[in-house]
Amino acid sequence: MSYPHPAPVRRPGVVALATAVLLLMAVVAFAYAVTGLLVLGGTIDRFRAAAAATTATADQVDGVVGLLRVSGVLSAVLAVLAALLLAGLAIGLGTGRPGARVATWVVCGLGLLCGCCGLALLVGQRAAPLQLGEGEQATEALLALVADAYPSWWIPLNGGLSVGQALGYLVVATLLVLPAANVWFRRRPVAPAVPPGFAPHPHQPTTSPYPPS
Repeated sequence: MSYPHPAPVRRPGVVALATAVLLLMAVVAFAYAVTGLLVLGGTIDRFRAAAAATTATADQVDGVVGLLRVSGVLSAVLAVLAALLLAGLAIGLGTGRPGARVATWVVCGLGLLCGCCGLALLVGQRAAPLQLGEGEQATEALLALVADAYPSWWIPLNGGLSVGQALGYLVVATLLVLPAANVWFRRRPVAPAVPPGFAPHPHQPTTSPYPPS
């Protein structure tokens, strides 16, 4: 005999929207990692060409190039890890796991902070260029060439992504606080309904045949 199963609770729109925003942010983070690696080679070439007109030594130029490579690869790795984390949180939210909502709130708080700090760093670098001590004028001149070595759209892109990142985390955190989301994450599994008039088989034992231990 088959028993009717309870109808599944439908995922509310606010949770579906939060999941979609997280997935979109994951795609953007992955695309940013790939783009950063693609522009790294051309950036280094332009930097070397501009550094040839300065008084910096070859070792100083190589040191800044090494810094560019390490920072570019590290940024790409962090972006890929962030994309995987956001995708995992989106899956957890979609399945209604309460722990995923708590983890998403934590990530949203950290992401909002990082986005604001990244935007402030970009503005600060443009408003007040780095100034080194006495005897470091050559290195200071090289570091000033780094921003110009990137494509013209790279700095505005980073600024826009920082703003979008902060807004995305804020939207997700707000959506997960709404009452519909509370119902979704606090739901409990419903036991299968017993058909009206159902009675156990007369030969089916109602107690365990084994003595209690």
